[in-house]
Amino acid sequence: MNHKVKALVFDVYGTLFDVHSVAAKAQSLYGRNGAELSQLWRKKQLEYSTLREVMGTYKPFSEVTRDALVHALHELGLPTDQAQQDALMEEYKALSLYEEVPAFLTEHGDKRLAVLSNGSRDMLEPLIAGSAIHGQITDIFSVDDIRKFKPSPAAYEYAHEQLGLDPGEVLFLSSNGWDIEGAKNIGFQTAWVNRSGQANEELDNRPDTVCEDLNGVSEWLEKQ
Repeated sequence: MNHKVKALVFDVYGTLFDVHSVAAKAQSLYGRNGAELSQLWRKKQLEYSTLREVMGTYKPFSEVTRDALVHALHELGLPTDQAQQDALMEEYKALSLYEEVPAFLTEHGDKRLAVLSNGSRDMLEPLIAGSAIHGQITDIFSVDDIRKFKPSPAAYEYAHEQLGLDPGEVLFLSSNGWDIEGAKNIGFQTAWVNRSGQANEELDNRPDTVCEDLNGVSEWLEKQ
């Protein structure tokens, strides 16, 4: 039987905030290549964080994100002008919230609300502080504090230790299937916010619930 959920822990990028809201800025800088740049940038950002975790060559996510941007620009044959890079990096501090996020957090304000992100604090703190959910998130857990990227077990254990709850009392929410696997691996309950309709990961675990957005998670929680 599932434990009563006392804390909701959210992934940030792609779960609460739309990483591809940077595409508008990219299009203003690079025209028709903007959308493709946004997609490739995100792909390499995830790859680089995973590779650095495997190789043991940690860098803060802000540096990983810039490295991924430079690679994407080179891959697409686009200029790597420093001012344009800086403009795009600043967009990561002003990503758009998904529409249902503020109301969802308000609805579940009786629970502890935290984020666990690969993002470094120089990215996360201004992003959250400048958004409509400022003040609703009680804890910001950055893997930069322990220098271990998700889905390393150490990243989720860090959040677990900080919360001081039984793992089964924590519901971890992410739009990334690999992230759900990592959280489930240490005993968190999990809600896969499968915004893009991805297929199940063929690893060892299955999420406790799969929803198209956070509204579906509310429906699931009501039944628990």
